Amino acid sequence: MPVRATTRGDARTPLDLDCDVLICGASFAGLAVARELAGATLPDGRRPDVVVVDRYEIGERATSACAVPLPWLEALGLTGALRQTFRRIVARTEDHSFSWALPEPFATFDYRELCRLLAAQGDFRFETAKVEGRARAAAPRPGEPLAIATDRGELRAPLVVDALGWRRILAPASEATIQPPEAYLSRGLEVHPEGVSGELELFLNPRYVPDGYAWSFPAGHEIRVGVGSFDPREHVKDPTLRLADDLGRDAVRFQGNWIPHRLRAATGDGVFFVGDSAGHCLPLTAEGIRPALHFGVLLGRELRWTLEGRQTREQALRRHAARSAQKLPAYRWLLRLQRLAGRAIPRRRLLTAVLAALSPFSVSTRAWGAYLRTFSASALDAPPAPDPGVALPAAARPARAGRPASAGAARAERGGAPAGAPAD
Repeated sequence: MPVRATTRGDARTPLDLDCDVLICGASFAGLAVARELAGATLPDGRRPDVVVVDRYEIGERATSACAVPLPWLEALGLTGALRQTFRRIVARTEDHSFSWALPEPFATFDYRELCRLLAAQGDFRFETAKVEGRARAAAPRPGEPLAIATDRGELRAPLVVDALGWRRILAPASEATIQPPEAYLSRGLEVHPEGVSGELELFLNPRYVPDGYAWSFPAGHEIRVGVGSFDPREHVKDPTLRLADDLGRDAVRFQGNWIPHRLRAATGDGVFFVGDSAGHCLPLTAEGIRPALHFGVLLGRELRWTLEGRQTREQALRRHAARSAQKLPAYRWLLRLQRLAGRAIPRRRLLTAVLAALSPFSVSTRAWGAYLRTFSASALDAPPAPDPGVALPAAARPARAGRPASAGAARAERGGAPAGAPAD
């Protein structure tokens, strides 16, 4: 597990700066945005000043179980963080086991290393500071910088991204603040004992949680064992300890978080929201890495267009909001399935019948394929989808050197023609 490196007390010097882009949050979504801005050029010929700020050092505080379909690591040049791959997933109930082939292999990875690799593809200045909110409540006028308050001072930029997680710290003052357990949040907790396993396992068992699921995700010489509840009122520490004991694993190195399971507005009063702050984490599975990378990369391309003078901030806000909203039907279906799963898990016979019906190879691969297409790495290589009423920027520029050579990354290197939301 990472050792805390963030400075404290007198080591946190005052901070007061202006920049072209301010990205608040240095995990998957924020770093993906920054990645796409590397090599951008402003209309006056200078390189933009991009600042990434986070309460912790990059990669210091893991935020998830760190598993994603392998094609995403390949497309973004992140396979150096790979720890283990899986061709099948095993679902276990109280008295049955079901094994499903996966259309794409899943991979577990090292959080710190992936963040380091993602950051290395960017070109930005990093500062450790706790973002506290907007320094001014009023919405900015077109082109006017936004002022952001931190525990080290005020930061100002015309393009501001909130990738800070479910708390949505930079939300407009007019937006109702809903805290757990009333918010649309799941809750999860996991432990990270040492160990080796070859199975990616899910546990659908009311012994651990009646409305949710548990997991065991091997990652090299570490096993990530945890419990997630769709009901934010359901505590998950005791079930996590119970699961670890049942699996013969040590309950050490705890990590937990709230997990959004409903889309929220992707823009507000001039701010771009991405990742958990926009509710991009998928319902039912609580998978947030693919959506964070997907929307992070595409938002980064929108901001690049804006920096290069090919669209205004207001156009970029509209396009980002429209792209996020295009996923609403898929999110609604997954939320319905999440609610149905919560009802089925305590009913042993019903749960067994449903999982058995999903087990034939043709059925399971079709179901998993549909789920994976919700956010496919191939979408990064798709042509841009126009937002009615918002003109597309100019065509792509020549490729930039020094980036991953995958098909998706090659499209990213050209600095233009960002992919819109894929047609699912």
